[in-house]
Amino acid sequence: MPKPLSKDLRQRVIAAVKGGASRREAARRFAVAPSTAIKWLSQWQREESLEPKPLGGNRRSQRIDAHAEEILTLIRQKPDITLSEIVDYLQEHHDERFSVSVVWRLLDRCGLTFKKNRTRS
Repeated sequence: MPKPLSKDLRQRVIAAVKGGASRREAARRFAVAPSTAIKWLSQWQREESLEPKPLGGNRRSQRIDAHAEEILTLIRQKPDITLSEIVDYLQEHHDERFSVSVVWRLLDRCGLTFKKNRTRS
């Protein structure tokens, strides 16, 4: 994964814009994308901070995580429930649409795996 661009470069782009250059001109001068300069200036105006935002991570799992306890209870009540049935349950009872893979990742984070083998079939 790439590293964030330096704080020094961010300061130079902002100084150029404050000095009268447009955001696109400053981006061209310092060899960054115009969208990058625009985002940096917006962040500076909004937060007065040039610190890069954290890279990576999971930003969307909180939707399914809100239903984690209910899903785990459902699995305890019906151990042979399928992922598709869990998806249908969430759609029916909470009007929330999730893909099977999202439910699987939740269960994986909770340490649940469903592997079929001869001893459990």
